[in-house]
Amino acid sequence: MEVLKWLRLLGDGSRVRILRLVAREELSVADLQEILGMGQSRISMQLSQLRQSEFVEVRRAGQKSLYHMVIPAGAEAILHEVLEKSTSDIREIAHDDEGLRLLLERRKDHLRSYFDGLAGRFGRNYVPGRSWKALAEMTLRLLPPLVIADIGAGEGTMSLLLAQTAERVIAVDSSIKMVEYGSELVVRNGIENVEYRQGDMEELPIGTEEVDMVLLHQALHHALHPSQALSEAWRILRPNGRIVLLDLVKHDVEEARELYGDVWLGFSQVELVTLLRNAKFEDIRISIVDRAGEPPHFETIMALGAKRCSHLAE
Repeated sequence: MEVLKWLRLLGDGSRVRILRLVAREELSVADLQEILGMGQSRISMQLSQLRQSEFVEVRRAGQKSLYHMVIPAGAEAILHEVLEKSTSDIREIAHDDEGLRLLLERRKDHLRSYFDGLAGRFGRNYVPGRSWKALAEMTLRLLPPLVIADIGAGEGTMSLLLAQTAERVIAVDSSIKMVEYGSELVVRNGIENVEYRQGDMEELPIGTEEVDMVLLHQALHHALHPSQALSEAWRILRPNGRIVLLDLVKHDVEEARELYGDVWLGFSQVELVTLLRNAKFEDIRISIVDRAGEPPHFETIMALGAKRCSHLAE
């Protein structure tokens, strides 16, 4: 009987289109409206039916409800076949794929515009987690001279500090304004071993196995897909290279999304360990390294991991 219920549910093209989208990305009802061109009530009804059959779950993010696909036990084969055949059977699929691509591009543009407005002001504005104690804890673990990728470098505070002992620093930021500001700073101060590159942390403008260390300092919670950002970090690391990650401990200050352009409200220790393991990192170590003295008492978490040769043949 369960199989018949699944077949009836997946026999509707609209529900299949929704499932294809939320299988690839967490989306709100408004997002689905924009992509599918359907009314809110129709989409909400379809999502309700998918939730009742346990094909969809919902996660709260501020004022939004974000939906993502799950697979009920025993439904793997049926769902796989339906989604695979829908590519050729449903003529709107190409439109849906393009709509999702454009939606994700706009999300990234929104983040870039936020950081464009911050160029040159980081040192004069309070940003959660940017504490000297946390920086000192991290710096003590660096082993120069190394080729280091500073991802989400901003105006380059850390890149310039690292340049004092590093062989070379590649500073990457999605904001062209930040890149321009940092590049001018490097030239003005005659620093020859720091190079700025504009790019997204989920698609880094750095060659495979080009660096010895990746630094993500208060950057991962700005990634739309943290798992993809960490996979990219693993890709650009040389064998036995290391990742150093500083971020916020998971919190419930929803205002951070608007005030600081945060996509994620920090990460728990378990979440970071899982993300790093899934990205193939080994020798993972995690600790809480700082707690702000003022409310809401943001805490800073540090994670270390290594790219070992055991995964290179996979």
